[in-house]
Amino acid sequence: MSGNITSKVFTAFSFLSLAACIIFSLYAYHKQLFTSQTELQTYIMGFGVASALIFIVFQVVQVVLPILPGGLSCLGGVLLFGPWVGLLYNYIGICIGSIAAFFIARNCGKPILYSLFNEKTIKKYEKWTGEGSKFNKWFAIAIFIPIAPDDFLCYLAGTTQMNWKKFIAIILLGKPFAIASYSLFLYTGLKHIITFIH
Repeated sequence: MSGNITSKVFTAFSFLSLAACIIFSLYAYHKQLFTSQTELQTYIMGFGVASALIFIVFQVVQVVLPILPGGLSCLGGVLLFGPWVGLLYNYIGICIGSIAAFFIARNCGKPILYSLFNEKTIKKYEKWTGEGSKFNKWFAIAIFIPIAPDDFLCYLAGTTQMNWKKFIAIILLGKPFAIASYSLFLYTGLKHIITFIH
């Protein structure tokens, strides 16, 4: 797949995903699903097992086509399913999405980076991939401590010599702490804000 075609495909998917998020948000607002956490949870749980699958797929897509800040989708999982089940669903979806991003970059090469991310971000982290830069070490640290753009780094890793075994090990072992930090910290903060408002 050429860089130009790749760019068009991902732009189309990004647009459709964003449109779906907007449509659902308008629908949820119209149905007053955002009036309380209980209302939203009741609506989502009405889909049964499919509700978990839908959310996990959403998280996968969110990593492959980063539209919203990752912290927001993690918070969504905790709000919808509770702190521990939400954390599990976040973990499953984000890990699958991270592996998918690595696979896409491994097959499409660096042009995919320029299709999805701005040049400033690419230049900032591309130096990690230089000869003798110890990319594997820096990548593992960044995944474990949520201070860097993880989605981008998964794509970037796919353009390096990192092997599948090492990548998957870093993702599976490093993601839990980062996701828990996003999910539980934001959830606790939101609870405090709601309590303060009321």
